[in-house]
Amino acid sequence: MDTIGRLLVRCPDRQGIVAAVASFLSASGANILSLDQHATAREGGTYFQRTEFALPSGRLDGLRTAFGSDVARTFGMDYTVTDTATPKRVGILVSKIDHCLLDLLWRAQRGDLDVSIEVVVSNHPDLEAAVAPFGVPFVHVPVTPDTKADAEARQAELLAGRVDLVVLARYMQIVSGSLLQAVGCPMINIHHSFLPAFVGAVPYRQAKERGVKLVGATAHYVTEELDQGPIIEQDVVRVSHRNTAADLTRLGADVERSVLSRAVRWHCEDRVVRDGKTTIVF
Repeated sequence: MDTIGRLLVRCPDRQGIVAAVASFLSASGANILSLDQHATAREGGTYFQRTEFALPSGRLDGLRTAFGSDVARTFGMDYTVTDTATPKRVGILVSKIDHCLLDLLWRAQRGDLDVSIEVVVSNHPDLEAAVAPFGVPFVHVPVTPDTKADAEARQAELLAGRVDLVVLARYMQIVSGSLLQAVGCPMINIHHSFLPAFVGAVPYRQAKERGVKLVGATAHYVTEELDQGPIIEQDVVRVSHRNTAADLTRLGADVERSVLSRAVRWHCEDRVVRDGKTTIVF
């Protein structure tokens, strides 16, 4: 059976990149199934490409190595080659709010998300019973101002080297730079899109009091700068004066679920490339 591989490329834009990649894949016995590309400027920009290809089984590791020496070195490329048959390993951080967590677990169980959820880590024990039916390990790691460093060391122990992505599914703690470095893989966060307005525990009540007309959500990569990481996906729904604060909370939860699941899917399908403070999403 063929292996279906994905190639993600980033490099300074110049003439001949597409031809070089296509020629290399063809010479390697690969059949291109799809190819998407983007350049940030007509001249002197950065070039991005995502290619899916079929390759006879057993050749992917050799192709990955050869691409580095035969193509990537010439064009100064950063690149990854992945096997679609290997799901990304995902760890989830959560607090007490369950809608994003349960949605991810349900989608993974149904096969709607091609991921392997390895562990759920929470700073509260409340959701352990909800996670149990999915057969995913649940680990309670309490976090207080006095124990934050020790708690993050334990979180890193549970996640580092064991997952390819960490999802903050309404994790109500600030992730430190030291935890980001220790875990060593991308993290995706979800939150309402009112920020920087309506900060705090009851943003939808504040939004109702201000008469907002849109409720939305933002999924972004986590950086050391709070809620300032590159945005992957956003969405909104319209609301009106007829909606109560409870309505806004419910509608907001619906948007959060869908936005987060799309961001996780796109990342795990190798569709997202970071470009400074923004992202290219194929």
